[in-house]
Amino acid sequence: MENAQVTSADAGDEPPPVVPDRLLQIGMGFWASKTLLSAVELGVFTQLASGPRDAADLSEALGLHPRGALDFLDTLVALNLLQRDDGRYSNPPDADLFLDKAKPSYVGGLLEMANSRLYPFWGSLTDALRTGLPQNEVKSGGNLFDAIYRDEASLRGFLQAMSGVSLGAAKAIARKFPWGDYRTFIDIGAAQGALPVQVALAHPHLTGGGFDLPAVGPVFDEYVASHGLQDRLRFYPGDFFSDACPSADVLVMGHILHDWALPQKLDLLAKCHAALPKGGSLIVYDAVIDDERRQNAFGLLMSLNMLIETPGGFDYTGAQCIEWMKETGFSEVRVEPLVGADSMVVGVK
Repeated sequence: MENAQVTSADAGDEPPPVVPDRLLQIGMGFWASKTLLSAVELGVFTQLASGPRDAADLSEALGLHPRGALDFLDTLVALNLLQRDDGRYSNPPDADLFLDKAKPSYVGGLLEMANSRLYPFWGSLTDALRTGLPQNEVKSGGNLFDAIYRDEASLRGFLQAMSGVSLGAAKAIARKFPWGDYRTFIDIGAAQGALPVQVALAHPHLTGGGFDLPAVGPVFDEYVASHGLQDRLRFYPGDFFSDACPSADVLVMGHILHDWALPQKLDLLAKCHAALPKGGSLIVYDAVIDDERRQNAFGLLMSLNMLIETPGGFDYTGAQCIEWMKETGFSEVRVEPLVGADSMVVGVK
């Protein structure tokens, strides 16, 4: 037919219906989260690291009641957290590498902390949004760091969790930063020592260490020695608010700055600037939020976690960190993506 036009309606291309699936999946997402957290708590992935097991054998090893055991294991299969072939369960490659407690690549410490602390505290997010107050141990007269440092087991668990959350970024920093231009480095707030170890392993010419509270020292030394780096990396005890930062060509501060309100953020940056030689560099890394505050959902959620956990902490955009670093004396400040949600902000003295 002359001059005939086919419309989308004529072709049957009607727009898809609006459905609530996405909203319900997000709203009920805690079901899947708690299933994984309980699997880590029970040691499911560690049990399966030695090989596939059937439901009865695995349930007995984990101490599961028969009523929920099969649903639990098959839910993990449906979530792609376990595999099942011929009635035998096994770990997929990522769970086997990162959720087996016997492997040095284990990141489950972070999930253990999420299960024991953050999961219940996040139930009070609405209260935090209405009051601006932390919803953790503070509500019962306690203190976040007192809870973490109350005994060696709690401290080791927390430090291992920090290694889990930092390991990917540490490896990326070891690859991406121009370490060949420097000789020494110190990680400020080093925890177990994940970053110093990764950087030292990748760059044999470097020496350095980690600065943290004195109680962390034995755990740091043990972790460093397990990688054969005790002759190149040492522990520097201190408190970064009450003590001067140790000096090195490069200082690194990862997953630290977001814990604090703006005055403390500026104080820490100024202390790092004072400790560096001329031409030295500071690397700050966190789940840096994109400047438009639209894309880095993990960074924004982490900032809500700071609302839950701290009196004044918050995560920040790259533009904000650049402004703060310039204000405290740094130049040539730049933002570089690392891995996942993490980016590093680098400044030169």
